[in-house]
Amino acid sequence: MSHSPEPLEGAPLIAPSSTDHPLYEQVVDACRTVYDPEIPVNIYELGLVYTIDINPENEVKVIMTLTAPGCPVAGEMPGWVADAIEPLPGVKQVDVDLTWEPPWGMDMMSDEARLELGFM
Repeated sequence: MSHSPEPLEGAPLIAPSSTDHPLYEQVVDACRTVYDPEIPVNIYELGLVYTIDINPENEVKVIMTLTAPGCPVAGEMPGWVADAIEPLPGVKQVDVDLTWEPPWGMDMMSDEARLELGFM
């Protein structure tokens, strides 16, 4: 039986984003226009966007999760995110992947989201 290799001690489960890419901020802003239908906070502030990876060809790869695997919009959310990012000037292509690792938790929300939802 083959086991998947254990993640290295201290290795981040969430891949780093291309924060220094010129398109990064615009992609983040686009993510901020997408809302979880059940929570009146955008997916970026909720911490659902794990990784925004933009390569030198301006192809954007987003790795995101949902608040729950049974989320009624699980099938649609990646499309909404792609639709938000694709029209940005300079963006060549968008891929949105869903992941359940690591599972989303309340601690991933920004202070803004917590405030909005009355958790602070």
